[in-house]
Amino acid sequence: MASVLTPETRFWPVDKVLLAYFAFALVLILGWWTTVPDAAGLLTAHVLGAGLLVYQVKRPNPTTRVFHHWYPLLYVAACYKEMALFIPAVRHWEADQWLANLDVAIWKAHPTVWLERIQTPAFTEFLQVVYTLFVPMVLLPAILLWKRKGLKEFQYFAFLIAIGYLVSYVGYLVVPARGPRFLLAHLQHVPLRGLWLFQGMQGALDRLESAHYDCFPSGHTELTILAWWSTRQFGNRWFWPSFAYTLSIIFATVYLRYHYTVDVMAGVLVAAILLLATPALYRKLK
Repeated sequence: MASVLTPETRFWPVDKVLLAYFAFALVLILGWWTTVPDAAGLLTAHVLGAGLLVYQVKRPNPTTRVFHHWYPLLYVAACYKEMALFIPAVRHWEADQWLANLDVAIWKAHPTVWLERIQTPAFTEFLQVVYTLFVPMVLLPAILLWKRKGLKEFQYFAFLIAIGYLVSYVGYLVVPARGPRFLLAHLQHVPLRGLWLFQGMQGALDRLESAHYDCFPSGHTELTILAWWSTRQFGNRWFWPSFAYTLSIIFATVYLRYHYTVDVMAGVLVAAILLLATPALYRKLK
């Protein structure tokens, strides 16, 4: 009974991973202080973010339960936004041509150009909706676990998704690429056109996803696979529709010209590695 009444004041595995990533970000800020925009502000934000986490864990209060379970969502989103500042400051080359060349070596054509032959406004509209629903679908297992009060499973899923996002950010830094819709725009014969919502959804995503060096690996592929595999605990009612969505968004990443196929392959590989390695890592960090 005492363990129920005593608030938990130890760091969870997801806390340790995020704090380690913050330390990595601090190395980038300090190492490239003169080239990272608003380096002092970023340094302050990381210190405050880490301090808030430590405070919530070590000084439990009425907000701790909700904060401790859901804060990774806000933290990984903030880490994504700052990649728009880190990548141009740290990396001074773009990998787009290299990735496009790999695609041609595999397929003997640029996939986004080849797919023009099946392009229709209705299909484009459908796939843009699928692509735009990425975050809600990734969060679906977390919402279902929270609803049924499966907090231990929720904590593991938060760890899995957080580490999936952070690994993809490191990939963006190592292999900075903007995507075929920029590099290959001059080769496309027909612009993408939807029906009603396509332009608005694409424009909104462009404003939210300000990094634009976020191709390799395909986070949409990687994270959707992780979320889909996590739905197996909810039975076929969620597993098979999530599988259909996963196949759709993987195809959408190339059809909509956001990704090269090698980005998608890398996303599948990273997801497979994480699904195999994360259970042991989670146990080690507990």
